[in-house]
Amino acid sequence: MADLLAFLPELQWWHWLIAALVLASLELFLPGAIFVWFAAAAAVLGVVLFFAPDIPWQVQVVAFGLLSFAAIAAWRAYKRRHPETTDQPTLNRRAQQYLGKVLDVVDPIENGYGKAKLGDTVWTVKGPDVPAGTRVRVVGSDNTVLLVEPVA
Repeated sequence: MADLLAFLPELQWWHWLIAALVLASLELFLPGAIFVWFAAAAAVLGVVLFFAPDIPWQVQVVAFGLLSFAAIAAWRAYKRRHPETTDQPTLNRRAQQYLGKVLDVVDPIENGYGKAKLGDTVWTVKGPDVPAGTRVRVVGSDNTVLLVEPVA
């Protein structure tokens, strides 16, 4: 710890650029997309110090923290205003893919639960009590349970 404190007063612009490269490299190997914002803050600070090298180390460290926070906050705000769109919104939500499909009940729905066949898969279904052989339509899902109602 004492070595780090002895190093801090010697911080120069190129230290911050090296830190930016190290942080950007960490982004390649660690999940989360967070190190890139710390790397951007370090790079900005390095450029600022190149043109204004007399900034005290205490101000540099505080500026790094503030720039990091600002970069992350700006990214989150951008993502909130521009959500990702996809042509397959239900790709990893298999039960949602079956909304509106008509199934055949293979085990009667009793006390609210039964089994229905969709393609080559038998799903647990929840809905009003109906006998086996009844056709039901998927109207929703609760995790891996399909919510159904009888087809008129």
